[in-house]
Amino acid sequence: VGGGHAGTEAAAAAARTGARTVLVTQRVDTVGEMSCNPSIGGIGKGHLVREIDALGGIMGEAIDASCVHFRMLNRRKGPAVWGPRGQADRDLYKIAVQDLLAATPKLSVYEASAEDLILDETSGERPQVRGVRCSDGQEILCGAVVITTGTFLRGKCFVGPQGYDAGRHLRDSTEVEAPAVALALTLERLGFELNRLKTGTPPRLDGNTIDWEGLKAGWQESEMPPIPFSFLAEGDGMSLPQFAKNDLITCTRTDTSEATHKLVVEASKYLPEYDGGGGTGVGPRYCPSIWKKVERFPDRAAHPIWLEPEGVSTHIVYPNGLSGPFPEEYQYKVVKSIKGLEETDILSFAYDVEYDFVDPRQLNSYLETKACKSLYLAGQICGTTGYEEAGAQGVVAGASAALGLGFGANEGGQGPRGLYIGRDEGYIGVLVDDLVTKGTQEPYRMFTSRAEYRLSLRQDNADLRLTQLGISVGLVEPDGPRAEALNRRSRGVSEALGRMNKFRLPINTWASSPAAVGSPLEGSMRGDNGEQKTAKDVLTMPNVELDEVEKIMFAHYAQNTLLEDGAAPESIGEAAPTPQHIRDTVSAQIKYASYLERQGREMERWRKNENLRFPRWFSFDHAQLPGLSAEECQKLSEAQPETFAEAAKISGVTPHSLVYMYHILTKGVGGASAKATPAEEEVKGQMHFMESDEISSTVGAAGESAVPEEQGSPM
Repeated sequence: VGGGHAGTEAAAAAARTGARTVLVTQRVDTVGEMSCNPSIGGIGKGHLVREIDALGGIMGEAIDASCVHFRMLNRRKGPAVWGPRGQADRDLYKIAVQDLLAATPKLSVYEASAEDLILDETSGERPQVRGVRCSDGQEILCGAVVITTGTFLRGKCFVGPQGYDAGRHLRDSTEVEAPAVALALTLERLGFELNRLKTGTPPRLDGNTIDWEGLKAGWQESEMPPIPFSFLAEGDGMSLPQFAKNDLITCTRTDTSEATHKLVVEASKYLPEYDGGGGTGVGPRYCPSIWKKVERFPDRAAHPIWLEPEGVSTHIVYPNGLSGPFPEEYQYKVVKSIKGLEETDILSFAYDVEYDFVDPRQLNSYLETKACKSLYLAGQICGTTGYEEAGAQGVVAGASAALGLGFGANEGGQGPRGLYIGRDEGYIGVLVDDLVTKGTQEPYRMFTSRAEYRLSLRQDNADLRLTQLGISVGLVEPDGPRAEALNRRSRGVSEALGRMNKFRLPINTWASSPAAVGSPLEGSMRGDNGEQKTAKDVLTMPNVELDEVEKIMFAHYAQNTLLEDGAAPESIGEAAPTPQHIRDTVSAQIKYASYLERQGREMERWRKNENLRFPRWFSFDHAQLPGLSAEECQKLSEAQPETFAEAAKISGVTPHSLVYMYHILTKGVGGASAKATPAEEEVKGQMHFMESDEISSTVGAAGESAVPEEQGSPM
């Protein structure tokens, strides 16, 4: 039920296991719509997209087909926290999703509003779902239902103080789509605890009226070459459709002004009164409205706004960072107070939408509800925000619904009854576990800092971690193109690692080779006693990159001291660079090898001591715990947990922060004088893809974020 990112992934996943599946949606023409930001991926989010793809999902292929601007975020940090982000052409993305669904066997789409559930309430201790009742009077009988209502569950939209019943606006239109009220009432009748969250989308601007030349200093072209999201797209990414045609966009930065902020404060008197948050609403912490940024950071003279064209064939521009449901006259004033937008026309106005969500602690790890058998939930109905989080849940819920009915690897009831991914196996596992064990009181957004095993859960190795699992449960064909791509990559990585381990030179040769000139290796080592190092050893050195090591290797290929007498250099492979589509994986596996062992020891040590009590003198003040984010300090201060086990149950408190506090208590290290820990560095990395200086306030004492909207998506 629902044709957004959760619904499409759920439907496709169920069908891939062999289950006859129908996707019920209000409008067939909006299936796969990007309701808010025209982009996919980001820090933490890009990991989810690649994991969805590794399990056979459609999101990675759809963004590859429609990507018109690419950036790999966080490159200044280690590869574990790199995040691919692709700007999409909205129309091309939606077309790609619909084409992928149409090509999926056993999947059909039915246009209607799902008004209610058909239940068998006499089948046992809990009701059994038997189908859905549609607005056109049709009843669709089935063995399992996945609800992915996004912002539609008793949705209410706002422009200014006026609210009106709607799940969202149709794109670039004042026309709205009706909310799902009957479903909300049914869930209440079944005893589900419902609460309210909100999100918002900025106005859409007429690009023909923007002073682009006046903003030329803020232009940012796409990174070249792009890195495909899907593991099916091997190569350097230049073969992706839009890149092959050089049909791309440029994103541009501008900034708010003091005049903007005065108008925002004035307009705040006319903001809506929401149902949640004591009337102020509960929105995404990490993509706040422009009003929240001005309110929380009154000393900031400016906040960045990124102007993102919505496609190559449209003049519509998405102003990332400018959401706020002010009255229309104020929206005009705010836009025109920004440099480059003085003469800009608004094509559609910003609005907020508030909606019901189900406390996800009422679900199991398959995203099946505990109160109703064979009823699954995924997406914003579970309290998350963003396309990627929704899609990830869709894969789990759709696959689990089919497996629970005996499809896929559970044919005959002898296999798994759902798709389970552990916290040590994928970010999808972290996402689901956080939701069903901790719940959430605000829209949940994925960050790499939420994962205790993030060094091994990289975006580059998602297929090596999860595709075999997909094959084992029936999500991925064992003889299909995805399995073949996995085999090729796995074999290539193994061969490349073997070559790096089998190639050895004297230390002096590594450091004095003409091929080392200009690299960190030049003059870096001395080996008077004939000491030697393998290429693998050299790559583990700080700031040394794979291409620099290979350059020296190929200049001295015949001098490899590990060669047996009479052996040819080709016995360890051709003197050719490691292929582009496996380079990141090879490099990361070598560089992280020793750290992975330490990561495991650290996590095991604190888990054995999770009942350790916080002493009375221990303060959760941010000044005393600089390794924690302001959000974590705020939530810990409010909850005042007595033990680490209690702290671990607080939504938003990450495993790395628990380890950080454990070290402070047991080793007397850290505190206000401590250097930034990996957890803190991770928080500082949560910036917009344009490397915004807004990040300085992410961990500020105010306890909130001023990071521009990266994925404030209503769906």
